[in-house]
Amino acid sequence: MIIAGNDEAKRSKIWRVVTLVSSVLIILIAVYLLTRMFTTNPVVGNWESEDATIALKIEKNDTIQVDITDIAENTDAAVEMNYSVDMKSKIITITKDEEQIDKAVEKADGAYTKEDLENVLDDLDSSFSYSIDGNQLTLTEREYGEQFTFIRK
Repeated sequence: MIIAGNDEAKRSKIWRVVTLVSSVLIILIAVYLLTRMFTTNPVVGNWESEDATIALKIEKNDTIQVDITDIAENTDAAVEMNYSVDMKSKIITITKDEEQIDKAVEKADGAYTKEDLENVLDDLDSSFSYSIDGNQLTLTEREYGEQFTFIRK
């Protein structure tokens, strides 16, 4: 034999080491995959509405970058909002940040007003039940049942 010559004791010892190392690796990989599957935030990522008017960039640090196209005549807006997720109940709560809205209006240089921006963001400023099916995120407002559908970019 090539491994350990004809010494059965050495081959047996090598076999036990190889088996032990591979078992430990399999367990570590399984723990890693299970941890990633059950502890990561499923809504994190880039999402675009079906009609491509709103894009959400949901980040791990509890912020959402909301990009709105054509809020006013050929003018786009970008606003940062806050969110919290309850993964057990599958609920996401999105809240407006008035300072961020004011900053976005200042950057617009009069292209749109604060009221224009708030009218669009009021629909997102709520608590939603979320459902992820493949690359589709569906937000259902908990109080009135209005639905928003987003596709992962």
